[in-house]
Amino acid sequence: MWTQVELPAEPVVLTGHGDELLIGLRDRSAKVVPRLLLQQADGSRQEIKVEARSPYALLATWQSVAYDGQRLLALGGASGGAHSNTRWTVWTGSGKALTEYPQEFNTFGGQNAGGLYSAIITPAGQALAGTWGSANTGLDGAIWLPQGTTKWVRQSSAKTPLESVKTLLLSPSYGTAAGDGILLVGSQVRLDSKVKQETAVWRSTKVNEGWSRIELPELGDRSQGNTATCTSATACTISGFVDGKLAIWQVDGDQGKRLADVPMIPVGDKDKLPPPVVAGGRIYQLIAEGNKVKMVSGQDGSWTVQESTGPEGVVKDAALIGKTLYLLAGPADKPAALWKTTLS
Repeated sequence: MWTQVELPAEPVVLTGHGDELLIGLRDRSAKVVPRLLLQQADGSRQEIKVEARSPYALLATWQSVAYDGQRLLALGGASGGAHSNTRWTVWTGSGKALTEYPQEFNTFGGQNAGGLYSAIITPAGQALAGTWGSANTGLDGAIWLPQGTTKWVRQSSAKTPLESVKTLLLSPSYGTAAGDGILLVGSQVRLDSKVKQETAVWRSTKVNEGWSRIELPELGDRSQGNTATCTSATACTISGFVDGKLAIWQVDGDQGKRLADVPMIPVGDKDKLPPPVVAGGRIYQLIAEGNKVKMVSGQDGSWTVQESTGPEGVVKDAALIGKTLYLLAGPADKPAALWKTTLS
């Protein structure tokens, strides 16, 4: 049973830490469009003071927000310029105040620019994950690290597993913390024998150090990893699709396994999958089919599907706080709403 949660503006992103829920809002009528609310376990909320220092920051929509109970790192984007490219803004702070620090144009822009997709906080440091033009071919996976408190610097991916080569084009598209390291998921396109797109996973041991590529099994004819959740440095759950149907993998150490008998729900290239929720030995995956929001839950070989009453349209994000599962969902072309339910 889902209950709608009232908010002062359109929710666009969720993240949580402990018993705190962070809600990223888009207030189209405000002078500063991006807003952030921090909700406590008792339901009380405080607004985090947001300071925008550049014109595009005033208009930004949150793309990714990371919070570890102390540090807050957010990535915003707004279309601009002659080609309407995304102008990225980076914001750092705490649960009380968040400040945008403008970057030089070439930090995220220019002829070799790719995209950005995740803000990540680990105990060992903070990072932004995206893509950047490769010296070889296509795009490389790319990591930006902070230099001091105000500047971000892209790190070279040359001669690391994040570098594309002529026989393997890489396309990471989601990142999350895995202990002191980072887990990236997406896809790679093999060009050696026949062209094939398959799910790919990369993991570091400490922020941008010690990258390796983890091979996943049972990738079908065409597959992709969409999102992931890690419960430790080496244990992660990855959601995506294989041949147009929902697929879930688990990584334990360097071994990957595709979970059996996952319900055959269609997932296309443009469909969003919130990160899987892992709790009490079960996996919960929120997914839209048609206009219906469904919750797939279970474990390897044993799953149930519940059709949700209340939320409908596309699913945009999800977060588990204690036993309360929060969901962002709504029609594809309209603002989302925030919903909550209690996991038994």
